[in-house]
Amino acid sequence: MTEVTHGYETSPWELRWRGMDVDALQRSESTFALSNGHIGLRGTLEEAEPRGLPGTYLNGFYEQHELAYAETGYGNPEAGETVINVTDGKIIRLLVEDEPLDMRYGAATKHNRVLDFRSGTLARTTEWTSPTGRRVRVHTERLVSFTQRAVAAIRYEVEPLDDDLQLVVQSDLLANEPIESDTSDPRVAAALESPLVSEFAASTDYQAVLVHRARTSGLRMAAAMDHKIEVNDGLRARIHAEDDLARLTVAVDVPKGQRLRITKFLAYGWSAQRSIPALRAQVEAALAGARQTGWKGLLAEQRKFLDEFWATADVEIDGDLELQQATRFALFHLLQAGARGESRAIPGKGLTGPGYDGHAFWDTETFVLPVLTYTIPDAARDALRWRHTTLDKARERAVQLGLKGAAFPWRSISGAECSAYWPAGTGAFHVSADISDAVVRYLAATSDTDFDRECGTEILLETARLWSSLGHHDAHGGFRIDGVTGPDEYSAVADNNVYTNLMAQRNLRAAADATERNPDIAARFDVTAAETADWRKAADAMVIPYDEELGVHPQSEGFTRHAEWDYASCTPGHYPLLLNFPYFDLYRKQVIKQADLVLALHLCGDSFTAEEKARNFAYYEARTVRDSSLSAATQAVIAAETGHLDLAYDYVAEAALTDLHDVHNNVRNGLHMASLAGAWMGTVAGFGGLRDHGGKLSFAPRLPSQLDRIAFRLCLRGSRVEVEILDLEATYRVLEGRSVEITHHGEPVTIGEEPITLPIPAFETPLPVHQPPGRAPVRRGTARIQAGVGPDQTPE
Repeated sequence: MTEVTHGYETSPWELRWRGMDVDALQRSESTFALSNGHIGLRGTLEEAEPRGLPGTYLNGFYEQHELAYAETGYGNPEAGETVINVTDGKIIRLLVEDEPLDMRYGAATKHNRVLDFRSGTLARTTEWTSPTGRRVRVHTERLVSFTQRAVAAIRYEVEPLDDDLQLVVQSDLLANEPIESDTSDPRVAAALESPLVSEFAASTDYQAVLVHRARTSGLRMAAAMDHKIEVNDGLRARIHAEDDLARLTVAVDVPKGQRLRITKFLAYGWSAQRSIPALRAQVEAALAGARQTGWKGLLAEQRKFLDEFWATADVEIDGDLELQQATRFALFHLLQAGARGESRAIPGKGLTGPGYDGHAFWDTETFVLPVLTYTIPDAARDALRWRHTTLDKARERAVQLGLKGAAFPWRSISGAECSAYWPAGTGAFHVSADISDAVVRYLAATSDTDFDRECGTEILLETARLWSSLGHHDAHGGFRIDGVTGPDEYSAVADNNVYTNLMAQRNLRAAADATERNPDIAARFDVTAAETADWRKAADAMVIPYDEELGVHPQSEGFTRHAEWDYASCTPGHYPLLLNFPYFDLYRKQVIKQADLVLALHLCGDSFTAEEKARNFAYYEARTVRDSSLSAATQAVIAAETGHLDLAYDYVAEAALTDLHDVHNNVRNGLHMASLAGAWMGTVAGFGGLRDHGGKLSFAPRLPSQLDRIAFRLCLRGSRVEVEILDLEATYRVLEGRSVEITHHGEPVTIGEEPITLPIPAFETPLPVHQPPGRAPVRRGTARIQAGVGPDQTPE
């Protein structure tokens, strides 16, 4: 019997929901979203109502609005950017003998929806009885094409179950769809109210095109639809187009035992520069290609693309059915977020909802790109190419702040900073080091010399110039970086944040290496030998605070001398703390929103000894409240490395199930891409022990007691590698490509086509750790897991 948790059936390769729950639509519309990185369609019903939060998004298409400040200040960004719900082409309304199919009326005797991770489709089957007793079966299937970037398609079938019926179908393109905004900022709400201005509308036969521009940003987009109609008897059809609506209406009498089938092809495109005729031509050409391929051809292309992806990216987990499903769900959505984004960013919510205003953050480079680098490296490259296209804006921001080089934004769609919260938008300089770190990791994993010369070296040298101008040598010769905000958002504007300083240190050294590797590029950007020498000098002298008395690294200078937070007096209702306590109080106490120093233990792990990692993890575990979805994955990785495998297991599950369990009660606004990446990170970097320090690949696999086996695949320097972990041993082999040099628990190994099985050494008893009262992760009981039943959501 299939178990159901939080509304979803547990299944290894699909996400299925049976029955109709109107109250759950907003969150299931996010989890059932389809995307290819360019187009995003939320999982709303084809009939458009009932609905939670409709959404159709084009990556990089946004509206501008004024940012609000209680007091003005030099350097504050002036304009915000917000993702727009563009023209909705998902709508296909059905009338059965003049009665609209609406799941709130009549009776749905059968209704289920399934997102298939292997076919890349969202399917739905409904048997509905109208209020006057007419019965129909509706089956729909939709996809957003991975192979034809501008194309989406829907197959819509209706079958009378009892009698001959007159059916009327209305297929729409609808712009400026009314949506209730849940933003508290009236400027944003105003920007989102009818943001599209009509510029062109046309229709002919079964095809229509609408062109709009965003009212303030001026960006122009086009949406087009075409249809293939299959029915045994004659039909009447009419199409028309106006400013914000194009509609094809089809009326047909369908006998019992026969069916009406409509295939709807959609095409989308946008540009900041192309004309109305050019955009119209673009989407009409995309439609022509989709019609030529046909529905079956699109399905076949989609399946082939995904077969190739899973052959490189799959993660197998034996012993926890729910975690297996959640991990593949996570990988599928990460693929959807980045596969065809190409010259655009990967937003924090992907294209699954309007959360975070559609902005991209450092989450992309630090959490999402490691997954893509080792599973679909072309997508990682394209995301970094987008950062490269925004270098001029990052240079402008640095000049505005009185600095050299490039200061990348905390949050953005276009590449311009649009955070109105200056401790992050100005103070979180670590973003530039995070981007450079992603460049270095990508180059080490792929040996992509073209990217190195075209983009990578320039990013590295400009971010190195930022650190060189931001920091300074003190009287003792140390290189200090003062007054910055690290990853932890419950600390701000601190001196010598350890994570920031270590990442800047790596940035400086990587830039020096890159310019020496590519002297012609260094000369093009006027990098001299003296400048690279200064970078190395700063890196070698970087101040890394250490508390000798406690034997730990303070998160930032002086952090361990702050007063302790009164955790014991906090009830579950006090979390997240930022909604119940002033930042002033949080900033001066030892309380941590998300892993900061612990993230340094992961990404800069070769800068710490094993003993330092154990002590640091124990110290910060007791002070981290995980009010951010970014935290659990990092805590999972270091918990596993320091021997706390059961705790790591709990954290991996929290990261993987954040959206399926709606842990933070905000999935209605879209999925958490970084937390989804945490499912992979906790499994592969945590239990697999994957590290890539200095470009050298190493593994230190260990299996938690609750699991029987983990196997994962990676793309390493053009080769496809599989790692299998059992209780006492691990097996490595190259599935395709050349041999690869790695280390296994510190021992050098060359792996090839013949499997190599190596023992897993015993682990010494780890230092005891505990979390703040009430903030331990949810424990996962073995009996419940094997039955496919999820844990309770009450933290211990």
